[in-house]
Amino acid sequence: MATDRRVSRVASQIKREVSLMLLNDIKDDRVGAGMVTVTDVDVSGDLQHAKIFVSIYGSIEARAETMAGLKSATGFVRSELGHRVRLRRTPEVVFLEDRSLERGDRILSLINQISGDRKPDDLSETNGDEGNKLSESNGDEGNDFSETEGDEDFYTISAEED
Repeated sequence: MATDRRVSRVASQIKREVSLMLLNDIKDDRVGAGMVTVTDVDVSGDLQHAKIFVSIYGSIEARAETMAGLKSATGFVRSELGHRVRLRRTPEVVFLEDRSLERGDRILSLINQISGDRKPDDLSETNGDEGNKLSESNGDEGNDFSETEGDEDFYTISAEED
């Protein structure tokens, strides 16, 4: 078994090499149908298996076509990794589509939609004490922490001299 540090180093090297292969070496036109980004590589503890997570930007048809092109290029990618990465055995490569970026984008759009649907009255909270000032003392009478007027996010620190 390899150490966690070695597994992460091998994973980052595989990620770098596969990214370069996607830019320069893979000639399959199907891979160019959608914009492909290697998001993560998960290498097993014995360095025998590598899951390569790719994010594909484009239509559903372009994503399916790109995944088909990547699956057909798996043998080429593995042989190139064998030449570029110095390991006793070249790991078996599997390409998996990573949709986390799409899910994150969808969640952000839902949050923006919800915040746009709110009324301005719902966003402002009033507690009745408009001119209330925050004043705290930590036992040392020389420090006074007080809120500035008109702005609730900034605090001023004033030192009182004895």
